[in-house]
Amino acid sequence: MSTHIAFNSLTPELIAARKNSHEICRTFAKSPSKGNLKRLKTLFGQCGEQVMIEPPFHCDYGNQITLGDRTFININCTLLDSPVKAGAIVIGRDCLIGPNVQLLAVSHAVNPVERLEKGNFCAPVTIGDNVWIGAGAIVLAGVSIGDNSVVGAGSVVTKNVAANSVVAGNPAVKIRNI
Repeated sequence: MSTHIAFNSLTPELIAARKNSHEICRTFAKSPSKGNLKRLKTLFGQCGEQVMIEPPFHCDYGNQITLGDRTFININCTLLDSPVKAGAIVIGRDCLIGPNVQLLAVSHAVNPVERLEKGNFCAPVTIGDNVWIGAGAIVLAGVSIGDNSVVGAGSVVTKNVAANSVVAGNPAVKIRNI
């Protein structure tokens, strides 16, 4: 965890920011109108053209999320993002994010004494262009996935994925080149 940046998610400001983001996500889930999608997209630091998001969708803050043009996010996606740039989630252009995918830029201390302090640690999650992340995959903090790669359904990605690769499993391992 030494390469992760610490932050306190229990400040009144961050609690209020999460409450606001969660309400926008809930409203979009209940009524996925163009207006509510537009409101959801305004949470993001950047959102490209022709981005499609299927409800329900969840994020904690949104301001450090970047979505590239023509990216598709399927149902039940969770982007556990950080309020600080060190925990940004960047998804490139033309990506396919399957149902129930979790991109987790935030974590907690392994050390039980540190964990009692309720602090969070964050590290960026970076998804290149034209990446397909299969249903139920989990991508952990600090992971980058290279352009044109495929992450198999149900995989847990704990390490960087080279461009033009297929990975699968728990933990995900390289299956082949594309």
